[in-house]
Amino acid sequence: MKYLLTFTLLFLFSLNLYAVEEEYFQVREFLKTTNQEDKYNEFNKIIKQDAQALKKKNKKIKIVLVYPANQISDYWRKNKISFEKRLEELKIDYELIDFFTKPAVEIKEQSKHLMKALKENPDYLIFTLDAKKHKKFVERIVSKKKTKLILQNITTPLKEWQNRQPFIYIGFDHYKGTTLLADHYIKETNGVGNYAVLYGSKGYVSYMRGTKLVEYLNKNSKLKLTHEYYTDVNKEKAKLATLDLLNRDTNLKFIYACSTDIAFGVIEALKEKNLLGQIKVNGWGGGSNELTAIENNLLDITVMRMSDDSGVAMAEAIKLDITNQAYKVPTIYSGEFAIVEKGIEQAELEKLKNRAFRYTKDD
Repeated sequence: MKYLLTFTLLFLFSLNLYAVEEEYFQVREFLKTTNQEDKYNEFNKIIKQDAQALKKKNKKIKIVLVYPANQISDYWRKNKISFEKRLEELKIDYELIDFFTKPAVEIKEQSKHLMKALKENPDYLIFTLDAKKHKKFVERIVSKKKTKLILQNITTPLKEWQNRQPFIYIGFDHYKGTTLLADHYIKETNGVGNYAVLYGSKGYVSYMRGTKLVEYLNKNSKLKLTHEYYTDVNKEKAKLATLDLLNRDTNLKFIYACSTDIAFGVIEALKEKNLLGQIKVNGWGGGSNELTAIENNLLDITVMRMSDDSGVAMAEAIKLDITNQAYKVPTIYSGEFAIVEKGIEQAELEKLKNRAFRYTKDD
């Protein structure tokens, strides 16, 4: 049963997103369709290796970065740091202009930054694709051709863009991470029981992390979705949503959180109701705050991105481009995941941290 929150929390009646599965290529589907599997594998090898600096100084390039980085999750901030550190190791001469906003609720602010970015005439623009308005800006930038577009946090090319794709999509396959969490919950619950889902905002990420989870669980278990809410990727809204659903129903195996900020809102509500540990909650992404929460027995599980690889991938794609080897850049780079559960051995966790945060562990 679904409920309406009166305190500006968006109620989820149905997930009528602009995104439907048929609009996107899945990672392997796209690589196979475009015969990019070998190119992808070779590029992936470069990401894993130490940086190979330019032998000759390049003409200075201008990069503009527009990120929804003002949130608890440190993914976007770490991405920028790993990107710049790799650029420096590669000895690439560059100027970086960055704009940080809040996720979901500052689309207009992002739009202003994008307009400013275009006026800068950058060689590269790094942005994301989540809301409908993002799509329009992306199409405008791609049509200009002068500025090469790197789309961050999306790895599934739009089919309608056909041969007019951005320079490269870089991130971690949301659907793959979601199925890893889904399989965990199926195993933990023996595929039976009730659960709730807290989405971010209407858009691509909520679709891939939330809607696809529900579809997967419906297909592969008898788990029953009983509550679902939008939260605008806002911790306080997530807390209020969780309190609302717990006031109505505590017969839940788990509450599925679509992001770090949402997970922390759920944790606060569960603590307030003395239900922490009884109803499980997951993180998404495995950033520093989530890992600390797991170590402190506040969070039950997360799907951890090998985070810094995405920043490295952006730098290496630019290096290939400015050395006239753009033909070696695949249209997609999708990084790897690891499942991290409460109770993980400290040595194993440190090993994963060293791998995921090879450039940003101390940042």
